[in-house]
Amino acid sequence: MPYRLIAMDLDDTLLTDELTVTEGTRQAMNDAIARGVHITIATGRMFDSAQKIARQVGLNVPIITYQGSLIKNLLDEEVLYERSIPTEVARELYEYCLANDLHLQSYIDDKLYVAEDNDKIKGYVAQSKIPYFVEPDFKRIIDHPKQTKLLIIDEPAKLDALMPELKARFGSQVHLTKSKPNYLEFLHPEGTKGHALRFLAAHYGIPIEETIAMGDAMNDHEMVEAAGLGVAMANAVPALKAIADYVTLSNNEDGAKHVIEKFVLNA
Repeated sequence: MPYRLIAMDLDDTLLTDELTVTEGTRQAMNDAIARGVHITIATGRMFDSAQKIARQVGLNVPIITYQGSLIKNLLDEEVLYERSIPTEVARELYEYCLANDLHLQSYIDDKLYVAEDNDKIKGYVAQSKIPYFVEPDFKRIIDHPKQTKLLIIDEPAKLDALMPELKARFGSQVHLTKSKPNYLEFLHPEGTKGHALRFLAAHYGIPIEETIAMGDAMNDHEMVEAAGLGVAMANAVPALKAIADYVTLSNNEDGAKHVIEKFVLNA
């Protein structure tokens, strides 16, 4: 069947380790778009960070950000889909982080807030290239009714050890996922890339069977499972490869280009 909608994760999927899109991948994307295929990105990044990359590669469609909690047009920045964390959950998580000396950051209206200026936030923004705001009265931030995402940054082993307790504590009240080994993210239960992909397919009137989703981490698994063709990168975690329909080359070997050529341009 023809594939008419492609959603790609950014970090370690579309982007190389140098955080660039190769010219070959860019050309394959442009060729597919010229054939009427909709290509978007699906990332845990903020809209502000993701849209800069989307514009660089010539996309002009709605993009999926915040793990699927926000879908927003690039051209007029109209919000098509938005989910926020319940306030009572945010307050409980904040108290938990205070009690356990954990770094917590919040995203409201596409702005990033932290309680203090430390090495964790500096390391985070070095990659995302976005500004951040220090708010010592962080309780005021936590009480805001429209928090798109909350994120804990810590050592991977420490976060892995916390996962069972946090899942038991919050259950179905949040979507809990790791975008990177040291990033633990909390979102609305419907703030997943899978929900967002289904929404965007319906928005374009495209059957979900005619979609492709590509990713490398477990925060991609909902969309890889949902898509007509779920693709894992060669550098993906083993658990994602296990559920994917196809494993492509790595992010440093034009894995996204390979998929577009094999299943769209040369199909």
